[in-house]
Amino acid sequence: MKKRKLRILAAGDLHGDTLAAKKLAEKAKREDVDLVILTGDITYAELTTENLIGPFVKAKKKVLIIPGNHETIATTTFLAQLYPNVKNLHGYSIKHDNLGIFGCGGANIGLFQLKESEIYKLLKRGFDYIKDKKKKIMVTHVHPAGTLMSKLTQVFPGSEAVKKAIKKFKPDIALCSHVHEAAGIEEKIGKTKVINVGKEGKVIEI
Repeated sequence: MKKRKLRILAAGDLHGDTLAAKKLAEKAKREDVDLVILTGDITYAELTTENLIGPFVKAKKKVLIIPGNHETIATTTFLAQLYPNVKNLHGYSIKHDNLGIFGCGGANIGLFQLKESEIYKLLKRGFDYIKDKKKKIMVTHVHPAGTLMSKLTQVFPGSEAVKKAIKKFKPDIALCSHVHEAAGIEEKIGKTKVINVGKEGKVIEI
């Protein structure tokens, strides 16, 4: 009997939109996903965290989160501690059968700003723990530099560290958000499929 692929709903840039969170949770249930990944900017400048993660927990979905440039790591750590089945992936990783998922939040601009060297260091730390896995997903908020995504904005520079990590670690899929105009865009760096998941979310099978 063929094993069912892992189904993931990935989304980012909610910016405190509780209605969007509710719709995504409904989509996660309807699409029968195994995991939800939120790629940062969950809040709008940390004004409130209410009803942004709760709908997914209520739908009984496991959730991985990273901070964007609109919230600090302290906020995502708080959310991960507040809810069961929620894990902050920032600088960490998880294993699921033959799949490893690792990530780093923040960006090179905004409230939660990281140096490029720090972004790479945190991605490497997460990758090192899952490098033996056959399939790998890398999760960041900021997009890689030199991509079509980075050409769609004059405001948000792409990350050289994210691009370097993709080339070095060769994940099967790299998920990001950050550039709203690039939502839904898929492109390739080497053999890695880079997806800007956007606010509407994207269902991925692996």
